[in-house]
Amino acid sequence: MMYSKEEKLSLLSEMIQFAKADKNFKEQEYNFIVVVGSQLGVSEEEIKKLIEEGVAKKNLQPESQRILQFHRLVLLMNVDQETSLEEIHKIKDIGLRMGLRPEALDTVLKEMHNYPNKVIPPKELIAIFTRFYN
Repeated sequence: MMYSKEEKLSLLSEMIQFAKADKNFKEQEYNFIVVVGSQLGVSEEEIKKLIEEGVAKKNLQPESQRILQFHRLVLLMNVDQETSLEEIHKIKDIGLRMGLRPEALDTVLKEMHNYPNKVIPPKELIAIFTRFYN
């Protein structure tokens, strides 16, 4: 799937905002965002600029892309091995604003605890969303 440059920057900006939400933007979170950026073809320079300035939000179509972005946020949330209640509320709010089903979001946030380092495999994540859309 191809993202436009605007969509890529929007995805990364959303991840940065989420990482900063607890007022403590950790090195592991930064490194994770840089890795996702490099997968998307966005340089670390561009990421640093996003951290300073942010970028306008672009809504992703189709839904599979929104689910993938939610998965990235779940991975980001768990990268530092600490999950605060605030982060859980925030990630759920982001998921709802993406138009994802609340039941699916709750299930993902519950099920992630069954996996090493709370890293829920993409296949599992998709299975959860599929269950609530049929």
